[in-house]
Amino acid sequence: MISSNYFSDNDDLNLQIDQMIDWQETVGIYENDFEDAKKYKESGDEKLANAPSSLQEAVDSYKIIFESIGEIMGKTVAPKAKEMEAVGLKFDKGKVTFPPSMVECYNVFRDAGLQPYSISRKYGGLGLPAVTQAVAMEILARGDAAFAIAIGSVNLADTIERFGSAEMKQTWVPKMASGELVGAMALTEPNYGSDLPGVQTKAEQTPDGKWKLNGTKRFITLACGFNGAPAVILTLARTGNPTSGARGLSFFLVHGDDVQIAGIEKKLGLHCSPTCEVVYENTPALLIGQEGQGLIKYAMGMMNSARLSIAAQSMGIATAAYFEAKKYASERIQFGKPIDQIPAVRRMLDRMEREVTGMRCLTLEAARTVDMYVWRTERLEHSGLGEKEVRKDEHVRKWEKLASLFTPVSKYYTSEMCNVLASDAVQIYGGAGYTEDYDVARIFRDARITNIYEGTTQLQIVGAIGTVTAGMAANGHLRTYINDETQKFSQSAELKKVFAGFEEIVTVYKDLKNAGLKDTLAFEVVESAARYLVGMLMERSTAKLSGEAKQKRMNLCQAYHIDSQAILSGNILKLKLSDAKTAVPA
Repeated sequence: MISSNYFSDNDDLNLQIDQMIDWQETVGIYENDFEDAKKYKESGDEKLANAPSSLQEAVDSYKIIFESIGEIMGKTVAPKAKEMEAVGLKFDKGKVTFPPSMVECYNVFRDAGLQPYSISRKYGGLGLPAVTQAVAMEILARGDAAFAIAIGSVNLADTIERFGSAEMKQTWVPKMASGELVGAMALTEPNYGSDLPGVQTKAEQTPDGKWKLNGTKRFITLACGFNGAPAVILTLARTGNPTSGARGLSFFLVHGDDVQIAGIEKKLGLHCSPTCEVVYENTPALLIGQEGQGLIKYAMGMMNSARLSIAAQSMGIATAAYFEAKKYASERIQFGKPIDQIPAVRRMLDRMEREVTGMRCLTLEAARTVDMYVWRTERLEHSGLGEKEVRKDEHVRKWEKLASLFTPVSKYYTSEMCNVLASDAVQIYGGAGYTEDYDVARIFRDARITNIYEGTTQLQIVGAIGTVTAGMAANGHLRTYINDETQKFSQSAELKKVFAGFEEIVTVYKDLKNAGLKDTLAFEVVESAARYLVGMLMERSTAKLSGEAKQKRMNLCQAYHIDSQAILSGNILKLKLSDAKTAVPA
């Protein structure tokens, strides 16, 4: 792996930070008139000592965090990633042992105070908005995706922050912020993967009002804890009868010491991230929030955050693939010249560059929508408004719809493209890439899970198709968003052509009479939406640039639009030919 600072060596990421992100908008909604800084002046609470008191202070503090994460990941963790994977995990009698080099790196990161990036300052966290969390997660995953998961696990505490009681927050969140406890999310069961309404792990209330759980969960990352730090396992369990569906599910907090770890999976990739089978036998549990709201409110809220995390993780893995391939291609001599001068290889590297650029625009825009929705909602709730009143707020409704669109679209697009670019990296390395001599083999294996876990690509399409088609109605939220955002820059003729193709695809899709055919062709519609949105966001991102930087970025945009026009033309053809075929009488 390249040894460098994984933030400062990434020009496009720095352009996003310095020129393209609307920090006035993000910091304004998140810091709430710099509330934490004011509280620090009043109370002297040291947890709030680093809270920014101005826009510039906020941005500067974010950049310091990115620099610190980039330094550790690029110069401490990445050089040891191959060693960590080679040693791997050991499982014996319910206990998981981690590679010594991984523990060493973990301690360096934790001791630097960089781990609790999504936890509020009042509980000992860094208190970063979603946009900055996405940047942090990208840098982490570029260094080593499995290590990044271990580091990020404590940030599941934000679910307790959002939905737990005051006592629960005070008891558990500070311990997770300090690394005394890690986090795990236990939704999946052996017979119920994505079909969460069928979950059968049973929760029963004892006469004294306490809860106990019985059942088995599978594919639970870090349920075993990390190197002696137990896990807080956020568990979905059934409080209703076995056939009560989603309404019969509730959400619980379980201490990792109270469950049995029956085994860990032997996986294709992420070899240093333990994926556990967890057995609950009369396990004590604490109810989070209201009974019966476990899936439809709490687990789905956690799942949406996790999907944005996977988009950022995919972004980091793809970035690693690009940088490693770019370096190798500049050094590998064939036919008397570096292979990056061979047109066929240059073409692959150029596509990797523009796709990484586009993926980053999409991921950060998805994070923006989450920030604008979540923090507006929280401010209104803290003002004393009830849930129904909050949901009527025009701002909340707008950004909730956009977050519901961008979360699945970004998870689908970045994870799929992550796999493509990881494969490209192996191809550029040639036969060497197929060996374990280089890190691209690990990158390739680690990429493969991204479009599977936290909801497969197919589930993301199901989640996105309705918001895309309804959103493109005359006054739909997506059309309104597009109109608003394209007012911020002068659109190229090529981008307008992509939009025209996208509109046609939506129209043809809506006119399909066969419901089964609609389900089959939903992917083409969501793919087309993603290609247009990425292209639009790439062009929007040039608005504040000038000179050579602007021209370079516009060249990337134009090449991306050409790819998109070809893809959308194929999608239009698929829809029309499929519709014509079903219309022909048997």
